[in-house]
Amino acid sequence: MTYCEYLATLTGNKLSLHKEYHDNHYGFPIDNDNELFERLMFEINQAGLNWILILKKQDNFRKAFDNYNIKKVANYGEKEFLRLMNDQGIIRNRLKINAAMENAKIILKISEESGSFRKWLDNQAENHRTLEDWIKLFKKTFKFTGGEIVNEFLISTGYLPGAHSPDCPVYERIKLLNQRK
Repeated sequence: MTYCEYLATLTGNKLSLHKEYHDNHYGFPIDNDNELFERLMFEINQAGLNWILILKKQDNFRKAFDNYNIKKVANYGEKEFLRLMNDQGIIRNRLKINAAMENAKIILKISEESGSFRKWLDNQAENHRTLEDWIKLFKKTFKFTGGEIVNEFLISTGYLPGAHSPDCPVYERIKLLNQRK
Protein backbone atom coordinates (compact mmCIF):
# COMPACT_ATOMS: atom_id res chain seq x y z
CA MET A 1 0.00 0.00 0.00
CA THR A 2 1.40 3.41 -0.94
CA TYR A 3 1.25 6.33 1.43
CA CYS A 4 -1.41 7.84 -0.83
CA GLU A 5 -3.59 4.72 -0.47
CA TYR A 6 -2.94 4.60 3.28
CA LEU A 7 -4.08 8.20 3.60
CA ALA A 8 -7.47 7.24 2.15
CA THR A 9 -8.02 4.82 5.06
CA LEU A 10 -7.63 7.51 7.76
CA THR A 11 -10.13 9.78 9.46
CA GLY A 12 -10.17 12.61 12.01
CA ASN A 13 -6.98 13.87 13.63
CA LYS A 14 -4.89 11.05 12.12
CA LEU A 15 -6.03 12.10 8.65
CA SER A 16 -5.27 15.80 9.20
CA LEU A 17 -1.76 15.10 10.56
CA HIS A 18 -0.91 12.64 7.80
CA LYS A 19 -2.51 14.77 5.08
CA GLU A 20 -0.43 17.83 6.00
CA TYR A 21 2.74 15.73 5.85
CA HIS A 22 1.65 13.91 2.67
CA ASP A 23 0.55 17.05 0.81
CA ASN A 24 3.41 19.38 1.76
CA HIS A 25 6.46 17.44 2.88
CA TYR A 26 6.64 13.77 1.89
CA GLY A 27 8.76 13.31 -1.22
CA PHE A 28 9.50 17.01 -1.67
CA PRO A 29 13.14 17.96 -2.19
CA ILE A 30 14.69 19.81 0.77
CA ASP A 31 17.41 22.40 0.26
CA ASN A 32 17.96 23.40 3.89
CA ASP A 33 20.49 21.29 5.79
CA ASN A 34 18.72 21.79 9.14
CA GLU A 35 15.49 20.49 7.58
CA LEU A 36 17.33 17.49 6.12
CA PHE A 37 18.79 16.79 9.55
CA GLU A 38 15.32 17.11 11.06
CA ARG A 39 13.89 14.62 8.56
CA LEU A 40 16.69 12.16 9.24
CA MET A 41 16.05 12.46 12.96
CA PHE A 42 12.29 12.04 12.51
CA GLU A 43 12.96 8.80 10.64
CA ILE A 44 15.41 7.63 13.30
CA ASN A 45 12.94 8.44 16.08
CA GLN A 46 10.14 6.63 14.27
CA ALA A 47 12.11 3.35 14.27
CA GLY A 48 10.03 0.78 16.12
CA LEU A 49 7.17 3.22 16.62
CA ASN A 50 4.13 4.49 14.72
CA TRP A 51 4.64 7.44 12.35
CA ILE A 52 1.60 9.21 13.79
CA LEU A 53 3.45 9.47 17.11
CA ILE A 54 6.27 11.37 15.37
CA LEU A 55 3.80 13.64 13.58
CA LYS A 56 2.09 14.41 16.89
CA LYS A 57 5.40 15.18 18.59
CA GLN A 58 7.13 17.02 15.73
CA ASP A 59 6.71 20.47 17.31
CA ASN A 60 8.02 19.14 20.62
CA PHE A 61 11.03 17.67 18.83
CA ARG A 62 11.76 20.98 17.09
CA LYS A 63 11.59 22.87 20.36
CA ALA A 64 13.69 20.31 22.25
CA PHE A 65 16.38 20.20 19.54
CA ASP A 66 16.64 23.96 18.84
CA ASN A 67 14.75 23.64 15.54
CA TYR A 68 17.32 21.06 14.49
CA ASN A 69 20.01 23.69 14.20
CA ILE A 70 22.91 21.40 13.31
CA LYS A 71 25.58 23.59 14.91
CA LYS A 72 23.69 23.85 18.19
CA VAL A 73 22.90 20.13 18.40
CA ALA A 74 26.50 19.25 17.51
CA ASN A 75 27.59 21.22 20.56
CA TYR A 76 25.20 19.51 22.98
CA GLY A 77 26.87 17.96 25.97
CA GLU A 78 25.84 16.00 29.03
CA LYS A 79 23.57 18.80 30.30
CA GLU A 80 21.52 18.85 27.07
CA PHE A 81 21.51 15.05 26.90
CA LEU A 82 20.00 14.86 30.40
CA ARG A 83 17.49 17.62 29.54
CA LEU A 84 16.37 15.62 26.49
CA MET A 85 16.17 12.37 28.44
CA ASN A 86 13.76 14.11 30.82
CA ASP A 87 11.66 15.80 28.11
CA GLN A 88 8.28 14.03 28.09
CA GLY A 89 7.36 15.70 24.79
CA ILE A 90 9.84 13.66 22.74
CA ILE A 91 10.97 10.05 22.40
CA ARG A 92 13.27 9.56 25.38
CA ASN A 93 15.54 6.88 23.99
CA ARG A 94 19.20 7.37 24.86
CA LEU A 95 20.39 5.75 21.61
CA LYS A 96 18.18 8.02 19.50
CA ILE A 97 19.14 11.16 21.44
CA ASN A 98 22.81 10.22 21.17
CA ALA A 99 22.31 9.64 17.44
CA ALA A 100 20.99 13.21 17.07
CA MET A 101 24.02 14.64 18.82
CA GLU A 102 26.55 12.49 16.96
CA ASN A 103 24.86 12.82 13.56
CA ALA A 104 24.88 16.61 13.93
CA LYS A 105 28.66 16.45 14.38
CA ILE A 106 28.97 14.15 11.36
CA ILE A 107 26.82 16.45 9.22
CA LEU A 108 28.98 19.44 10.21
CA LYS A 109 32.06 17.54 9.06
CA ILE A 110 30.33 16.50 5.83
CA SER A 111 29.31 20.13 5.26
CA GLU A 112 32.89 21.32 5.69
CA GLU A 113 34.11 18.78 3.14
CA SER A 114 31.25 19.00 0.62
CA GLY A 115 29.85 22.51 1.10
CA SER A 116 26.60 21.29 2.68
CA PHE A 117 24.73 18.16 3.69
CA ARG A 118 22.48 18.70 0.66
CA LYS A 119 25.48 18.84 -1.70
CA TRP A 120 26.85 15.66 -0.15
CA LEU A 121 23.52 13.91 -0.72
CA ASP A 122 23.34 15.28 -4.28
CA ASN A 123 26.86 13.99 -4.99
CA GLN A 124 25.86 10.55 -3.73
CA ALA A 125 22.72 10.60 -5.88
CA GLU A 126 24.74 11.52 -8.97
CA ASN A 127 26.62 8.25 -8.51
CA HIS A 128 23.28 6.47 -9.19
CA ARG A 129 23.42 4.54 -5.96
CA THR A 130 21.12 1.61 -5.43
CA LEU A 131 19.15 1.45 -2.21
CA GLU A 132 21.64 -1.14 -0.95
CA ASP A 133 24.52 1.25 -1.68
CA TRP A 134 22.73 4.08 0.13
CA ILE A 135 22.12 1.84 3.14
CA LYS A 136 25.78 0.79 3.30
CA LEU A 137 26.88 4.42 3.02
CA PHE A 138 24.51 5.63 5.74
CA LYS A 139 25.37 2.77 8.09
CA LYS A 140 29.07 3.55 7.60
CA THR A 141 28.57 7.31 8.00
CA PHE A 142 25.77 7.91 10.51
CA LYS A 143 24.56 6.56 13.84
CA PHE A 144 21.33 4.55 14.21
CA THR A 145 20.57 4.19 10.50
CA GLY A 146 19.21 0.87 9.28
CA GLY A 147 17.63 -0.09 6.00
CA GLU A 148 14.11 1.14 6.67
CA ILE A 149 15.32 4.44 8.14
CA VAL A 150 17.55 5.11 5.14
CA ASN A 151 14.87 4.06 2.64
CA GLU A 152 12.22 6.31 4.22
CA PHE A 153 14.62 9.23 4.59
CA LEU A 154 15.57 9.03 0.91
CA ILE A 155 11.98 8.63 -0.30
CA SER A 156 10.71 11.39 1.98
CA THR A 157 13.35 13.84 0.73
CA GLY A 158 12.92 12.97 -2.95
CA TYR A 159 16.18 11.07 -3.50
CA LEU A 160 14.37 7.82 -4.21
CA PRO A 161 11.05 7.45 -6.04
CA GLY A 162 7.92 6.06 -4.49
CA ALA A 163 6.63 8.80 -2.21
CA HIS A 164 3.39 9.16 -4.18
CA SER A 165 1.50 7.11 -6.69
CA PRO A 166 1.38 8.61 -10.21
CA ASP A 167 -2.34 9.32 -9.88
CA CYS A 168 -1.79 11.44 -6.75
CA PRO A 169 -1.97 15.23 -7.36
CA VAL A 170 1.09 15.70 -5.14
CA TYR A 171 3.07 13.47 -7.52
CA GLU A 172 2.63 16.07 -10.27
CA ARG A 173 3.60 18.96 -7.95
CA ILE A 174 6.84 17.23 -7.04
CA LYS A 175 7.50 16.34 -10.67
CA LEU A 176 7.16 20.01 -11.64
CA LEU A 177 9.46 21.10 -8.82
CA ASN A 178 12.13 18.63 -9.94
CA GLN A 179 11.86 19.81 -13.56
CA ARG A 180 12.64 23.38 -12.50
CA LYS A 181 15.93 22.37 -10.88
